[in-house]
Amino acid sequence: MSIALILDNLVCRRGHRAVFAGVNLSVEGGILVSLEGPNGAGKTSLLRLIAGFLHPAAGRIIVNRDDTVIEDAEERGGLIGWLGHLDALKPQMKVREQLQFWCRLYGARRDIDEALQRFGLKRQADIPGQYLSAGQRRRLALARLSLAERPLWLLDEPLAALDTDGKALVAHAIQDHCAAGGLVIAATHEPLGLEARMLRLGGA
Repeated sequence: MSIALILDNLVCRRGHRAVFAGVNLSVEGGILVSLEGPNGAGKTSLLRLIAGFLHPAAGRIIVNRDDTVIEDAEERGGLIGWLGHLDALKPQMKVREQLQFWCRLYGARRDIDEALQRFGLKRQADIPGQYLSAGQRRRLALARLSLAERPLWLLDEPLAALDTDGKALVAHAIQDHCAAGGLVIAATHEPLGLEARMLRLGGA
């Protein structure tokens, strides 16, 4: 299974304002792309364009999956694992139930208990989401992402609300995903401590 992403002269406008223009990128699976730039440069907007949540004002977004070229945003969305500022968590549902729901939604068959153990949520497995700390909520979102079995990860500030151990879990998850041939694009103000290709918005 292979994955590649091409951004061809991409332009983003929000209202009447040009957020960025002329963004180009060609990257294959196994790579981490560090998306950098000052606040307001359009990092989140670029991730949302790739995910299909926004439409580009100009340019193309192309995904090549196993030599099949995909330009349709809805079809591309089926290949994307998204981690944004919101954790997609149901307050009333227990941690294990949340992961079971997402596995059914994604059609994934990975081991939920292994994900709970890996992301330090084994003791919280039967606790409703509303009682989790901010860091635990973030760990749950990461566990959901790891279970999704989607080749292209888009991460917006993945280290937010995490302690040192949690940040190490993010780094290991990214490493494992890339080692398996996946592709990761991460926008973060903190260094991930991993070898990455840089794409900078809003300046040289």
